[in-house]
Amino acid sequence: MVHGFGVTEFQLVLLRRMADFRPELVEDAVRRLGAGRAELREANKRWQAMVRAPGFPSGVRRYTAVLGAPEAVVARRIGDLACTARQWALPLWPGLRFEVLAGPGGAELNAWLVRAADTAPPVLRTLADLTPWSCVVADVGAAFPPAVPREGSAPTRFRLDFTAPDAEGRPHTLTADFTWGLLQEVRPAQAD
Repeated sequence: MVHGFGVTEFQLVLLRRMADFRPELVEDAVRRLGAGRAELREANKRWQAMVRAPGFPSGVRRYTAVLGAPEAVVARRIGDLACTARQWALPLWPGLRFEVLAGPGGAELNAWLVRAADTAPPVLRTLADLTPWSCVVADVGAAFPPAVPREGSAPTRFRLDFTAPDAEGRPHTLTADFTWGLLQEVRPAQAD
C-alpha cells in the first residue's frame, strides 16, 4: 500500500468525480468516511499526482498499490480478446465491487463499480426505479434492452441511451449518466 493512501482515500477519489452530479450524496458519504471537503480535495489531488508520477505503477498495478490484493480475479473474454477482471470491495458500496478490466499484458481497459457476484441487482421496471446510486451500468443495460452505450463527458463517465416506461406504462427515451459505473442521473435523451 502507498503510505497514507489506501481504501478510504481511494473512495474519496471516486466521490470527488461523483460530486459534479450528486453533491448531496457525496457530502453524506464523505461524512460516513469520517472526512471533510478538505480531505476529499487532498485525496483527489494526491491521486492525480501519483498517477502522473514517473515511478508510480501503471495499469492494474496502481490499484493494487493502494487497495491491496484484489478480492477476486476473473478471466473474461470480450470477443477474441482474453481479459482479466480484478475486483475489490469498498465499504461505501457493500453490494458493489470496484473492477479493473485488463487486456493482455495488463493494460487497463476499464475501471468502474460493478455489481458483486453474490448480490442481486435492484428491480428496475420503470423510470421511478432509477434513483441515483441505486444501480450500475450492467443493471440498467439488463433491465432495459437494448441499451446503447455512449462515451461520457469525461474519462470516468459513461452513458447509456435506453427506453423505459413511466408509472403509467408510457415509454420514454432516456439517457443515464454514470460516474465510475454508478448511476448519477437519468434525463430525457437529446438528439445529437
